[in-house]
Amino acid sequence: MTSHRTPSPPSDLPPDDAAPPMPEISVPMLDPAPPRRAKALMFQGTSSDVGKSLLVAGLCRAYARRGVKVAPFKAQNMSNNAAVAADSDLPPGPDGEAPRGEIGRAQALQARAAGLPPSIHMNPVLLKPQAMVGSQVVLRGRALGNWPARHYHELKPKLLPAVMDSFNRIAAEADLVLVEGAGSGTETYLRKSDIANMRFAEAADLPVVLVTDNDRGGAMAAVVGSWLLHTEPERARVAGFLVNKFRGYFSLYDPACRSIAEITGWPLLGVARWFDEASRLPAEDALALERPASGGGHGLVIAVPLIARMANFDDLDPLSAEPGVDLRWVRPGEPIPAEADVVLLPGSKTTRPALDSLRANGWDIDILAHLRHGGRVAGICAGFQMLGRTVRDPQGLEGPPGETPGLGLLDIETEIGPEKRLAEVDALDTVSGARVTGYEMHMGVTRGQGLERPWLMLNGHPEGALSADRRVMGCYVHGIFGADGFRRHWLTAMGGRASGLDHAARIEATLDALADQLETDLDLDALLTLAR
Repeated sequence: MTSHRTPSPPSDLPPDDAAPPMPEISVPMLDPAPPRRAKALMFQGTSSDVGKSLLVAGLCRAYARRGVKVAPFKAQNMSNNAAVAADSDLPPGPDGEAPRGEIGRAQALQARAAGLPPSIHMNPVLLKPQAMVGSQVVLRGRALGNWPARHYHELKPKLLPAVMDSFNRIAAEADLVLVEGAGSGTETYLRKSDIANMRFAEAADLPVVLVTDNDRGGAMAAVVGSWLLHTEPERARVAGFLVNKFRGYFSLYDPACRSIAEITGWPLLGVARWFDEASRLPAEDALALERPASGGGHGLVIAVPLIARMANFDDLDPLSAEPGVDLRWVRPGEPIPAEADVVLLPGSKTTRPALDSLRANGWDIDILAHLRHGGRVAGICAGFQMLGRTVRDPQGLEGPPGETPGLGLLDIETEIGPEKRLAEVDALDTVSGARVTGYEMHMGVTRGQGLERPWLMLNGHPEGALSADRRVMGCYVHGIFGADGFRRHWLTAMGGRASGLDHAARIEATLDALADQLETDLDLDALLTLAR
């Protein structure tokens, strides 16, 4: 006889009562939204990473090219890859400068595909993980604070009015809104506090297309299992299912689709083939880091340690695209390659734990050896902070209060504070003469004599720091390597070979190629008729 019992939770996770009492919070509201005019269609997944974000981006570009004023929307996103929005719900500051908000990187890409500026209302709730069971909660572009997962599920129902308000604002300015769900829409244990899937679809009265991933296998079970878990009203809301990331001969797969339709009553709405060029577009979140691809180039070796809570790692996409760059991700447990020419420390949501992960993997020792042998080190945002002498977090905003020694390679110190700087950068680098575009997104103020030797001069203003021997450098500007002229200057200074790559044009061409493929694979007119 085999006895069945409920398994115990993992011993390394804190018990529910370890979280402090839930703080009181008031959700700021805006003036009433204008009347909704747009039709809308929602795409929910059978699981995370089925390709919803890329699908919506491609459809945004395809419909925009047809002359439809289309806009993306995702109620809740979880990602440390974020972008600065073009708007905010805050009044201008004392200097008259309009503040900015932040949204998920995927919605910023979708907005670009639609030909729109990114708005805080396209992704009203953004969760930025910074612990095993907790995240920073960003509501309509500004941080509400850090929340344990248990408390966040209690908070979510209070956020639904703000989510609906943001959706209505997007729908008031568009003809068509393509709505992306979050993860899987059939997690029944989360239904009570859901604001991003079926509960939202019901509140906004949206038809739903269920998206499944053929590449990972088990697509048939995923769709039928979703049907089993949905209630009758939820099943009626699903207009049909769509198979994504398909590879192979459809004639072999057609019987599975027929069986799914017979069991569920949901029609097959299309099969989208695997899109080979997906890696050319910014990744949505850290799931991409489970299988990071090194750059396909040869030449200058740039090593990038996979530090804890890595954020905005699409900063490195332009370098990976350079044929004269060999970009290598260094996984935990691996040494930094001895042949590396540059070690690049990317951003992180939590700087002190990122420093801990550097030391736990022995990468701090590898970096010192790398410098002794004539190598170079660069840091962006949190990577810049880690290059200094100390990182302090007296209020415990990114974890337990305290301070952590930095790598000591730049004469700077950083203190994490409650204010987050969100700003777009569009200036000329007075050293290289190149235009520099990007954005700042960080908590913390950096001080020290090292700032008197800046890495960059943007419109005459110093930015970042540079070591006396010019082999260690850091700054706060994300996206800096996307500026073609600056990237060519920097690669040459690092001893590499730059190409004539136009990175922005590459992204635009990739979005067009994705739209072309979806025009071939799917019946876009039929999908449009489903929207209401």
